Amino acid sequence: MTFDATFVALIAFSLFFALLIYLKVPTMILKALDTRAQEIAKELHDARRMREDAEKLLKEYEGKRAIAEAEAKAIVDAAKQQAAAVAEETRASMMAAMARRERQAEERIEAAGAKASDEVRTAAAEAAVAAAEKLLRSRLDAPAQAALVNEGVAELAKLKFG
Repeated sequence: MTFDATFVALIAFSLFFALLIYLKVPTMILKALDTRAQEIAKELHDARRMREDAEKLLKEYEGKRAIAEAEAKAIVDAAKQQAAAVAEETRASMMAAMARRERQAEERIEAAGAKASDEVRTAAAEAAVAAAEKLLRSRLDAPAQAALVNEGVAELAKLKFG
């Protein structure tokens, strides 16, 4: 019997497979593959669960963001309304202050006009009295003055004793 290289290779190959089976290498390989498959399945399950959790969180945060945007819009609207109210209040107080100052100025002008009018009347009365006194002094001589005094005394006597 001649042993050629192919026959020796067949024998070596058969012994190699027999040794692998004897050492339970295929079982270990299958066990390792099953373990790896279980790990992958677990990782897929965890990934699916984490994805669902992430989607829930995303929806929750989108809801919170929408609420926050609505609150921010409400705050901005309220601030605008408040600013408009403050501006209107300021405008109203400025108008009231201007009206009050205008009234005060008119009252001062009126008071100054009344005072000037009184001063003019007083000056006119004083000028009239001075003119009348001057006129009387120039026209009345001593006998006319005595007659006037007697006439005044007679009138007083009539009124008092009358």
